[in-house]
Amino acid sequence: MATDYVLAHGLIGLSLRPLAAELGTSDRMLLYHFGTKDELVADVLRCSNDRAAASIAALAPSRDLRSAVENLWAAVQSDPVDRCTRIYVEASALGLFGQEPYAAVVRAANAVWTAALVAHLVRSGVADDLAPRAAELVDAAFMGFQLDLPLDVDPAARARSVADLADTVAALA
Repeated sequence: MATDYVLAHGLIGLSLRPLAAELGTSDRMLLYHFGTKDELVADVLRCSNDRAAASIAALAPSRDLRSAVENLWAAVQSDPVDRCTRIYVEASALGLFGQEPYAAVVRAANAVWTAALVAHLVRSGVADDLAPRAAELVDAAFMGFQLDLPLDVDPAARARSVADLADTVAALA
C-alpha cells in the first residue's frame, strides 16, 4: 500500500502524515514498523523495483535483438514500469550524493533491473555473453530518454532515437 501511494504521489517531498492517513494508520505506527522514514522509503523502492522487474520478466520473448529493444522500450513506457522508473530516478538523485539508504538501495535495484533486462534478451535469443553488454547500453539510453520525457521532446524524434538505439544494439550481434 505504501508503494502504491508513493508511485502515485512521488518520492520527493514525501510526508509521513498523508501517507499514514491514506493507509489508515498514524505516522508513529509507520515509524514503529519501519524504524525511520528512510527505511520505509527503502522498502518502497525495493518493492517498486521488484514490480518493474516482474513486468519485464512477464514479457514474451522478442523475435530478435532489435525487436527486444523496441519491446523493452514499450514496456518501460507502460504502467507500472513507467511509475516505478520515476521513483527510481528520484531515489537515484538522492543516492548520487551518497545519501543512505538511497545509494545502497539504488545499487541493489540496478542489479535486479539489469538481471531482468539480461534475462529478457537471453529469452529472445541473444547470446549469453552479449546480453549483459546490450542490457547495459539499453538501460543507459532508456534512462536518458526517460529523463527527457518531461521536456516535451517530439514523439517522432523519440521514436527515431529508439529505432536508432535498436539498430545500434542489434549491430553488436
